[in-house]
Amino acid sequence: MKKVVLIPDSFKGTISSQEVCEIVARQVLRFHPEAEVISIPVADGGEGTVDCFLLSQPGERVSAQVKGPYFEDITADYALLDGGKTAVVEIASCAGLPMVDGRKNPKMTTTYGFGQLILDAARRGATRIVAALGGSCTNDCACGMAAALGVAFYNEAGELFIPTGGTLRDIWRIDRSGLAKELSGVEIVAMCDIDNPMYGATGAAYVFGPQKGADGAMVEELDQGLRHLSQVLIRDLGVDVAQLPGAGAAGAAGAGVVAFLGGSLEKGIDVVLDAVKFEELIADADLIFTGEGKLDTQSIRGKVVVGVSRRAKDSGVPVIAIVGDVGDGIGAVYDLGVSAVFSTNQIAVPFEEARLRAKEDLAATAENVARFAQLFTR
Repeated sequence: MKKVVLIPDSFKGTISSQEVCEIVARQVLRFHPEAEVISIPVADGGEGTVDCFLLSQPGERVSAQVKGPYFEDITADYALLDGGKTAVVEIASCAGLPMVDGRKNPKMTTTYGFGQLILDAARRGATRIVAALGGSCTNDCACGMAAALGVAFYNEAGELFIPTGGTLRDIWRIDRSGLAKELSGVEIVAMCDIDNPMYGATGAAYVFGPQKGADGAMVEELDQGLRHLSQVLIRDLGVDVAQLPGAGAAGAAGAGVVAFLGGSLEKGIDVVLDAVKFEELIADADLIFTGEGKLDTQSIRGKVVVGVSRRAKDSGVPVIAIVGDVGDGIGAVYDLGVSAVFSTNQIAVPFEEARLRAKEDLAATAENVARFAQLFTR
């Protein structure tokens, strides 16, 4: 083989996407030392997205002083790419779930720092901002973000305030006229790998609220707040984002990015593939390796493996998916461009045991695939 492209997601809770690339690359080069191996570690919107972009292309890491989940002062990083024209900003860097471990409360947490990062990037000259929406601890529909960018929120008494998940119901009027001038002409693209709506049974509060610390009563309260805000957005801003696929991402920050900033929601993997000029990259490739922790029916809705295979299908380059586990009903992936699927599970053990040997099992599986490929390249 002359050229192999590695473009995996992380195996959540066990192996980072960069480590997956390193392990698979070693095995490929053992049996195909002549091959050019190109590694593109992927994070499709959650924690680590900035790191993955900086690993896959030239860029600069920038630090900024912003507010954390409870309005505390923190330092957060983002990436500047394309000579500073494109910025990649993570909501997880300033409002991430690990940041509130032991003190989760989506009624109180804010995305204010996320807005500060966006503004910092725009002030540095970025004309395109990629907003990674995975892994938040919030449920404020990005009202905190909007407030940091100059959007004004008033309660019934006419008082200015910064809404959080628990005070969305107090929003009486929204004024977008003060939106930061630095954002004029800036394209905002949100990376989003879910298609949940803003509210309702499959919306932000009901689906993701519990993992952020909400009990049953709080989930209902948060959902009612989102419903109320949706009506105010229609009345004051003339936008109806409630049923937009992905509106429920990051505590309905997906809806907020569209409503307050006029941004767009795109599959995280597609944003990554566009950024690395994927079609050009694989034009002369012999094989593509991708993978993720579990391949299941959720994967078919557009996560990394299927996102890669769909884009590679027209090129005719075989796509090998190495995954931690395989769920039922994944047959459709073959019609979507996957050539073969290999599970790293060497023996049947519970996940808590399997995760301890995940790297070794991945290396063994990659070795088997590389050995097999050798049969066709002699």
